[in-house]
Amino acid sequence: MDPLSFPPIAAILDAAYELLMGLAALLQPVAGAASAALAVILLTLLVRTILIPTGIAQARAEQTRARLAPRLRALQRRYRNDRERMSRETMKLYADEKASPLAGCAPVLVQAPIVGVVYALFLYPVIAGHPNALLSEQLFGVPLGASLAGSIVSGTVTAPAALVFGVILVLIVLVAEVTRRLLRPDVAASEGVPGGEAVARMAGFLQFGTAVVALFAPLAAALYLLVTVSWTLVQRLVLRRRFPVEPATSA
Repeated sequence: MDPLSFPPIAAILDAAYELLMGLAALLQPVAGAASAALAVILLTLLVRTILIPTGIAQARAEQTRARLAPRLRALQRRYRNDRERMSRETMKLYADEKASPLAGCAPVLVQAPIVGVVYALFLYPVIAGHPNALLSEQLFGVPLGASLAGSIVSGTVTAPAALVFGVILVLIVLVAEVTRRLLRPDVAASEGVPGGEAVARMAGFLQFGTAVVALFAPLAAALYLLVTVSWTLVQRLVLRRRFPVEPATSA
């Protein structure tokens, strides 16, 4: 059974669809044929604005992890031969600091259903029983439902499609590189979290995974991804100044 056909989810998805197409209709006199693409961008900005509190929560969790990392490493060294004692002491440290080792997970869980509903608008040809007209709209002659990989495989790729997707992919890669350089994960701070060091080392390279997704995603979804990674970069830079992560030092 398709989970999106479940009545409550279908109703939410249909409401999001009506909002998106309503925005496109309002923008039609100004943006013309690009109104639907512009509506996708505006809807993405609206969603990211709604999710600002989750970004703040993640920044606070990152700051807490960095602050506690030296003490966590000390506990790991002290009780390296007693895993049960190390686990108890670790949880006690978090409790004493009124923090949680899973604090960064909750914001992600909150974002997931919201982002999932929005992303479904760009993937499904049928929304709540009616055709998804968004996918037939165009940007510079390229349907919003077309993907670069799909067009290449089918042999239907056009010069405008290659240009539009090429620009989007290049911009996503540039944002990923700036993110990697300016927000390089603190490997030392991540050592206090089980498996955190490996995750921190991989995180920088995973930034480029969005470009791979955009290669296979419909144009509407690629626009969504470009706006999302750009917003996330700016938001993280602002929040890093508000919640600075001090370099971890050995305890």
